[in-house]
Formats: sequence, C-alpha cells, structure tokens
Amino acid sequence: MNYVKRLALGIGTAAMVLAPHTNVDSVSAAETSDLLFSEYVEGSSYNKALEIYNGTGEPVDLSGYTVELYSNGSATASRDLTLEGTLESGEVHVIAHTSADEEVLAKADTENGSVTNFNGNDPVVLRKGDSVVDSIGQTGADVQFGQDVTLVRDEGVTTGDTTIDDTFTASEEWNAYSRDTFEHLGSYEVEEEEAVETVSIQEARNGAEGDIVRVEGTVTASFETGGQTNLYIQDDTAGVILRGPSLDVELGTSVEAQGTLADYFGMAQIETTTSSLEETGTPGMPEAETVTSSGMNEDVEGELVQAENVTVESVNDFGDYTLQDEEGTLYSTPKQDGLLNVGDTYEQLTGVVNYSYDEYRLVPRNERDVVAEVFAVNASHESGDIVQNTDVELYTAQENAEIYYTTDGSEATKDSELYTEPITISEDTTVRAVVVKEDGTVSEEATYTYSVLPAVDNVDIHDLQGAGHTSPYEGEAVKDVSGVVTKLDGSSGFYMQSVNPDDDIKTSEGIYVYRSGHNVEVGDELTVDGEVTEWREEGYDDANDLLTTQITASEVTTVASGVDLPETTVIGEDRVQPTENVEDDGMTSFDPETDGLDFYESLEGMLVELPNATVTGPVKYEELPVFVEASEDQAFTDVGGLRLTENDLNPERMFIDVDGENISAKVGDYFDEPITGVVNYDYSNYKIRPTGDLPEVNDGGAEEEFGTLEGSETELSVATYNMENFSPETSPEKTARIAEQMVENMNAPDIVGLVEVQDNSGNEDDGTVDGSESYETLIAAIEEAGGPTYEYAEVAPEDGQDGGIPGGNIRVGVIYNPERVSMTDKPTGEATTAVEVTEDGLSHNPARIAPQNEAWDESRKPLAAEFEFNGEKVIVVTNHFNSKGGDGAPFGSEHPYELGSEEQRMQQAASIREFTEKVETEMENANVVVMGDLNDFVFSNPLEELEGDVLNNLIKDVDAEDRYTYNYQGNAQVLDHILATDALYENSQIETINVNSNFGTEDGRASDHDPVLALFNFEAEEENENQHPGKGKGHDKWNDHPVHDEHPGKGKKKKEDKWDNHPVHDEHPGKGPKR
Repeated sequence: MNYVKRLALGIGTAAMVLAPHTNVDSVSAAETSDLLFSEYVEGSSYNKALEIYNGTGEPVDLSGYTVELYSNGSATASRDLTLEGTLESGEVHVIAHTSADEEVLAKADTENGSVTNFNGNDPVVLRKGDSVVDSIGQTGADVQFGQDVTLVRDEGVTTGDTTIDDTFTASEEWNAYSRDTFEHLGSYEVEEEEAVETVSIQEARNGAEGDIVRVEGTVTASFETGGQTNLYIQDDTAGVILRGPSLDVELGTSVEAQGTLADYFGMAQIETTTSSLEETGTPGMPEAETVTSSGMNEDVEGELVQAENVTVESVNDFGDYTLQDEEGTLYSTPKQDGLLNVGDTYEQLTGVVNYSYDEYRLVPRNERDVVAEVFAVNASHESGDIVQNTDVELYTAQENAEIYYTTDGSEATKDSELYTEPITISEDTTVRAVVVKEDGTVSEEATYTYSVLPAVDNVDIHDLQGAGHTSPYEGEAVKDVSGVVTKLDGSSGFYMQSVNPDDDIKTSEGIYVYRSGHNVEVGDELTVDGEVTEWREEGYDDANDLLTTQITASEVTTVASGVDLPETTVIGEDRVQPTENVEDDGMTSFDPETDGLDFYESLEGMLVELPNATVTGPVKYEELPVFVEASEDQAFTDVGGLRLTENDLNPERMFIDVDGENISAKVGDYFDEPITGVVNYDYSNYKIRPTGDLPEVNDGGAEEEFGTLEGSETELSVATYNMENFSPETSPEKTARIAEQMVENMNAPDIVGLVEVQDNSGNEDDGTVDGSESYETLIAAIEEAGGPTYEYAEVAPEDGQDGGIPGGNIRVGVIYNPERVSMTDKPTGEATTAVEVTEDGLSHNPARIAPQNEAWDESRKPLAAEFEFNGEKVIVVTNHFNSKGGDGAPFGSEHPYELGSEEQRMQQAASIREFTEKVETEMENANVVVMGDLNDFVFSNPLEELEGDVLNNLIKDVDAEDRYTYNYQGNAQVLDHILATDALYENSQIETINVNSNFGTEDGRASDHDPVLALFNFEAEEENENQHPGKGKGHDKWNDHPVHDEHPGKGKKKKEDKWDNHPVHDEHPGKGPKR
C-alpha cells in the first residue's frame, strides 16, 4: 500500500477534556485513489457503524459500490449492501446499525441492520463491481481484530487493503480508540493535539480524575482484559496502568504516553490510545521490589514486586488465592491457570500489583514469576513429549549464578558445558543441569527427559492427537497432514481420518479441521496445513469442559476424490467401553481400556459404529442416550434402561446427536441397524454425530405405570410430584395430562406435595408472587378428569428469592382431599414466618421452616402443613432442595470433580431433620412425613444427613429395578423421596409411578419427574407390625429387610411381566439385565 507520512493523533474521547495549554488543530486526510473505509465502530449493543471516505478529488456515484459482511470467519460474504447516492470529494458516508444510539444515528447517511450487524471477528469488504476496493479484517479466518473498539484510519493512507484474506493488523494503518468512541464519526478530520508536559508517574497519580497527563515509564506487564490492553509501566517514583485498545508493546520497553487519568474502582489508570503512545527505548525489565504482606499497599500499586517464602492457603471460584508470609496474609490473582497450587510454598513470587475488590493483589505474569526454589534450574518445557527441533530454555532465579548442563545422560557439574543459549531437542534427550553461584556452590541437579515427536512437517493425525486429552502439538503450525474427509460440518469445517493409522489405541486417528468456506466433500483425500489448537466447544459458561483438538487450516489441498472411507471402529467389538469407571486417577494417566473418559478421547474425531444400540433415556436437547454393551452385574431398570448406583455412573452411555432428526424414543427402545458417526464433544459430554440418517427405532415395550396403593378408611395415601414449572400459562395438554396421572395413575392421593408451582403469571417477571390460580387450574383439571375436588395450601415466596426461572417464583405447596383429611385451624404463615412447634403442633398452618436460615438462600423454602386423619395429626413437609447446578461433570476436565452444590443440600437436610426432631420432642405420638424433590440420591450424604436417627427413607423399600424417578442423560436415578418417622414407617408401603421419566412428550410425558406414592396404615394389624421388626432408629432398613419379597406394594406395580414378555428379549443382544 501507498502511504504518506503518518500524522500524530489525539487521544479520542479523552482529548475532548484538555489541559489549558493544549492547542488543537484540524487535520484533513490525504488524497486517495478510490473510496476507502475511514472508520470502524464496534461498540456496545448495536452501536456498530462504518464510515467510507472519498478522497479522489471528484464526486463518486455510490451505486456501483457494495459493502459485504463476512461472518464468523467465512470465506464468502454472508450479507451485502449496495450503496446509493453521490459522495462528494472530501466527504464521508456513514452506515450505522438501525438500532444504534441516537448519537450514532444522528451522523448516519444510511441505516442498515444487515452489513452492520458485525462483531469484532467479522470482516467487511468494499467492492466496486467485482473488484475489491478496501477491506477490514481477514476473510476465511475467525480472528478477533476489532472487538469493543473504534478504529480510525491514518490520514496518510491513500489506497485500500485489496487483499481480503491476508493477515490484518489494525495498528499498521488504524488508530484504536476505546469502545463507544463516536466523536470522529461523520468527518474524516481528526484533531491533532500538542503534547502536554511530561511528568513523573507519581505526579500524574496525584492529579484529579479526568486530567490529561503525559508520563514515561518501562513496561513490566501486559494483559488483555475487557477487549483492551492493560500495560503496567513504572518509573523511579511509582507505577500505573496504561489502558487502551491494541497497545502492543514488548516488556522491558520504555514508552511515553498521553491520556486521561481515571480511577477504576480504586485502581489508578491512564486511558490512552495507540496514537498517543510512543516507544522511547529498551532499558530492560526493572528489578522487582521485595515486599511483605504488610507492604502490599498503594505505594506499590502498579509496580513490579516480589514476595518471598509464601504459602498458598486457599483459592476461590474466581481464581483468587489467599497466601501467607511471615507477616500475615496477602492475595494473588495469577493471569494464567495452574501457576499456584494450594498447600505449596514458594521461595519467590513475582508480579505486578493491582487493586481489586478492596485488596491489593500480586499478579504473577507467567510461570517464571512463580519460583518454588530459587537455587535451582528450571526449564521452559517440562519433561515429556516435545516436538522435534523445539528449543528448551534453562533459567534460574538465583542472582549472579551460571547454569551448567549435559545432554548425553551424564551427571551435570560445574565443569559441564556452560548454558548460554537455548538447547535444540532433535532426538530423545535427557538434560541434566545445575546452578553454580559465584562462590562455587553447586545446586542440586535438575533432570528433564524429552521424548521427541515428529517434526511439524512430518506428522500424522495420531501424532497430533497424542495419548492424552490435549495435543502435544498445541500452538504448532503443521504441514501436509493427510486424511480422508468423513463428515462435513456445514461450511465451517469437516472431520477427516488418517490414511496412515498406527496400532496404538491411545491415539485417535480422526480430527476436526476448521476451514470456513471450504469446498471439500466426503471421500476427498486431503493434505492440510494449519495451526493445531485446543478448542472449547459449545457448553455452559461455568463448566470445566474438555477441549477438542483441531487444525485451524490455512491451506487445504485435495489429493483425490471419491476414495473409500477409513474403516469404522465398531463399539463393543473392535473397542470395548469401560462399563463402570469414568476416571479414577485424577487424570494422571491415560487409560482408555479402563477409564471411560479416556476411552472416548482416544476416538475423538473418528468414525465409529454402534451395533444394536438400546435407548436408555428420551431425547433431550437434541441428544439421544444409548448403550451397546453393559457389564454382567449392571443395574438395569424394569424397562431395560441403565440405573445409576453409588459405584457405577454408567460410562457406557453414548449420546447420539439427533439435531434435525424427527425421532421419538422411549427407554428400552432399540435399533436393529447400526448407527455410524464421528465422535465429538460439547456440553460436558462426548457425542456421536451421525454421518447419515438414523436407522429405524424399534418399540421396546415400555408403558406407563399405574399405582396399586389407594387410601382407605384406615390408610392415608400421600404423594409427591414435581410438575416442572406449572402455572396457568402451562399448556392445556400438559395440564390435562398431569390431572389424568393424578387420578388414573396415582389413584387420587389424599395429600399431594407439589413441587415447582409457579406464580399466576408463569415466567413473566412482573412482581407477581401469588400462586392461587396455578392451584385452581390444576384442581379444576383433576375434577374434570374424574377426581375429587381438592383444596390447596401454600405460602407465597418473596419475589425473586427462591431460585428457579426468573419471574416464575417457583414454590412447593400441597393439595388435599377435604373429604379424607382436614387441615388444623391455625393462622397461615407469611413468607418470612418461621414455624414453631409446641405440644399442640405447628404455630401456623401451613408455614415455612426456617426461611431465614442461610441454608435456604436462593432456594425453595420447605412448607410444613398439619393435617388430621382419623383423629391423628400428621405433619407433612414438602421440599425442593437446591439443584445440582454447579457440580463438576463426570466427563469434564477436573478430576476428582467437585460436588459444589452438595454443601447447601447438607445444610437444608440438617434444617429439616432438626425440625423433625423438634416435632418428636414436643408432640406426643408425632407423625411426620418429609417428601419432595430432594435433588440427590438415596446413597448421598444429604439423604443420610436428613435421615439421621429420626427419619426413614421409604424409597429404599422399592425394588431396585423400580427405584428411579428421574432420567438424567440416560441414567435412571432417584431424586424424589418420601421419608417418615418410625411410627408411620412401621406400617407403610411405597411405589414409584414411572409415567414420565422413560418417555418423551409424544409418548405421554407430562413432567421430567415421576411421582412417588406412599400409603400409611393408621390401624396396623399385628401381622403388619411383624413385617417391620427392628425398624427403630439407626437400623439399616434395606440391607437387612427380612420380608422384602413378601411386603405388598414394595415391588413392581402392574408391570411385573413387561420385561419378561419383551417381544424381542431373547433375540436382541444386550437388551436387558444379564441373566
């Protein structure tokens, strides 16, 4: 491109508030050969705009020009706009988004929501006819070049950037300003300002917020945050942050910068731009000042410091570490993950000081700032695999010392070779090294052993994948990687599989290639050049997901077309999945034969075949969970699905991506024909993405269940049902289905504890908390379905305080049949009223239990309701414990994974148990039923805490194959429970009514949970009492149950022959419990 001399620019927004001695002149742009982009605005929300300048000296008819948008790294235009009108010479034409702020729209000549609907990774191109006139960004590459920034073209640029797919570096021709800088828009004249006097950094810090200041200092750290650069600089007086977009300066460089003094939540910074920053020298890194915890204060804010002999005590969820030195506590927030380990002590910890959340924090910049031992040798690469011809650097924190080393395996001494430059590793090598002080003292020897991987121009896919969860070539540019295309991913990329497989099952032969706008087809044999990257696929923001190894291609060459695809790996035959263990060694070793996590990683990107797959969960989120083989002692459900147990998470489950497929399936359905696809990963699980249409699914025979338990003159029936966000806004079909289940499947229980009842306005966040219409809607539907006329009891929550969908205000409540039971006449509690217990029972009815207890923060408060049945009082407590959201994922990147949500459920369980103990203490002949969605398993810590010595979990008395109320990702499990105090439990029966969890909505599903139904006999005959010997406190009721097979209602309900009569049970392998 042709340039004229680049002009010194002002500092954008900051320049509008000038010191008294600053002079401002207007500078016009140079003459250009054609139109060109003069400004690019990528601001907040819809504040997007493009400015086009005519510097040709003649008016230009815009109708011959088109602006194109290339979205998400596409190599072809996704949107375009043909311009209109005439642009006079020296004038600009502004195209702004139709929903931009008024300040932007006031300067717009064209309002458009198409080509201006860009983000910072979406290039734009200006064409005259078919010829490119100018461009911003690099087409065909998903690269952030203009996020949260305003770019203003140098006035010296005379021709546009006509090569649209080359690397785009904004700083070469553009000046970057902070997000939502609009004052230059509408005129290609920029104010040139005279520099203010340079002052020391301390003098600048002493100024007032908003002052224009000019300082000089040495760069000690550079971090990208919030779309801008934070440069830490310091001089002899103090340190400060220079903040602005695209401030690309090497550490150890001295710079002079002008900008606006600002205060960012107590942290001083100078807001500047690339045009207001000038490199003035390379003095090198200043020596870090040694500080203790007591010296971490404003005097060292922004400076490079060093702490000594610090021990890491803890870390929070945000990566903030608490440390201790000899004088007290200090805090650290490293910019890289994994630099600090809790429990470790470091002799030196170096970094810059920032101020965040009322604490001064030491911020290590990289691994060299974290020194466990000063008098020791460290290497830039840890022992292990290393790409051939990689340079390894040795370094030490010991001052005035030298490093001596060997590479032939011999011991390193002070007579070995002096280290003066990086060591190139071209073959398997052991580096042994020591540090030698000036007085001749020699350190302990450090040893680094490297196994050489093929060079970047001689690699196969299995080399790139490696025997692990990340590629040993990550960040490397590789060439001529060969493979055959097995599946396309739209126009964004494709999967390919090696034509040169090895015989190591640990290394996958498949890989994803990202190449937007590719033109390859399945069956093409290719060679690919590009960078090996570890990509985070779609997932939840707070999830610790595994990464996918991929090649971000710079060149794709077709060698041949229509070649045979590589052989598929048949699951269960060629490779057999682990069936019990997901990961058992903290990911310290890679064991695909024994660890499910490693098994799927070893097949990442490869073609696999699933023969005779069985459905183990209904479709959810466009995923169908299936399995092929199970272990001999697998826990199955009554319809042939996989059941989660304490020691088996069922890693043999696989998820078929059925996005775009018209498929419905029940648990136990099956495929006679194989499913073929490639293995990929997202949302914390490995998935199979089919390469063709799914085969037909066969009916496995699962049917809805009908309960056998029903109330009588002496027997009280109680149920719990999570209705999944029920309100008057719920569809009439779902409402009718729930009502039908209540009447037909559950036999119209006397009392039903309802979970997830929303307020009258459903999901609308309008401040409504009353839920009366929700209950009335349900009661009317039950009556219409032939059931009794129920009444309801609830305590409405405070708005937005109980979690769930915003605006929904979900709560628990009860409906009851007044012909069978009555509520004792007591005042109803308020949202914040904590129920008390006396010898007369509850103080309020209904009322909430300990609503101010922090155990219930942002969670549904439990509801206690007191009923009378046959002259006896029964207290029913309905619950909805906090969800498992925030727990680590079994197939995530952290092992052992943490159950972060469990602590609150433990507190909630303790709260309910303590309430029950109080009832037993205060009330004679106390009867308490505790039920609801407790969001945890029978064998979990919260359920053990809840039971204590006062409650008995009836769910344990359900036959194992029936013991489930929920299906999560193909695992049948119990989340919904009914517990009772001893007297009630002695004469109880229970059954799970599996009407929902096995099915999709098209097969009758009304909710994501199954109801649970219990029956309590209040006039127990002697034979009933004999059925429950030893049911006292602390008794292991399930394992020692002497009459399990004889107890009516404890086993299957009207379905005991469904599995045995499975029409294809004997013909279909792997389709049920191993016999």
